[in-house]
Amino acid sequence: MEENKKIKFIQGPVEEHWVGNGFRVHTIFHPLLEFSTCISPFILMDYAPPKDFPPSDEKKGVGEHPHRGFETVTFVYSGEIDHRDSGGGGGKIGPGDVQWMTAAKGLVHEEFHSKEFTRKGGEVEMVQLWVNLPKKDKMGPHRYQGVKDKEFPRVEINDSSKARLIAGFFEGKKGPCETHTKITIFDMEIEKNKDCSISLEDKTNTLIFVLRGQVSCQNEKANEKDIIVFEKEGHRIDLRAGDKKAKVLVLSGEPIDEPVFSYGPFVMNTKEEILQAIEDYNSGKMGRLKT
Repeated sequence: MEENKKIKFIQGPVEEHWVGNGFRVHTIFHPLLEFSTCISPFILMDYAPPKDFPPSDEKKGVGEHPHRGFETVTFVYSGEIDHRDSGGGGGKIGPGDVQWMTAAKGLVHEEFHSKEFTRKGGEVEMVQLWVNLPKKDKMGPHRYQGVKDKEFPRVEINDSSKARLIAGFFEGKKGPCETHTKITIFDMEIEKNKDCSISLEDKTNTLIFVLRGQVSCQNEKANEKDIIVFEKEGHRIDLRAGDKKAKVLVLSGEPIDEPVFSYGPFVMNTKEEILQAIEDYNSGKMGRLKT
């Protein structure tokens, strides 16, 4: 019988704040928290809960800004985003789609509501996750992956639970997003008042974020916008949905056992590397977007 991963703690979100003028988000975790070693290789996550935007002619989103040393992963649950970056990546992602951008050696990018969505208005719900890169890849090449909802394998866990596999291996299937380290990511729905058991790798940092409803695990309850952080040891996690259907995002990854030094949009291993990143950005070495 598989040993259960034990809960380390459950944490709620910080107050909402705006990112640009297009995303009102809760920060769920970030690299300066005292428990940052428990979440490696994941370093930051923002959640934009469902919010209606009226029709508008005003461009909404986040303008040109830099990144170096990690990857940004954007999960769109509702709304539509246009992305451009100086590494040559770009595209439009809509409901169910995922954008995985490897900043690596450094680039600038922008993320705005698409023109059509801005004109019509509608609901926006998104998650943005930052994934660290090991030292050997931090100054490597850029990469852009725009993956459509239909490309993600669906996994029937039991009669009342279904997962959508984004990256890594789960239940004999492989997610389409390519990663630099061993990572498994999927979102999952559990019918109300039903149980679901999942099995993940031992010695991994595992986080479960509650997007909808409430889930119980090991006699503890996690509500919407809570994140459950587990101990590394063990494989099995038993969940039970509350009195309405639950939806969760599961992140599990092999820790990167290297120093983390972060400042704003840069995540490196040392202060000196951060100072170099700032200098490189200011001198234009990360590129610029054409107007």
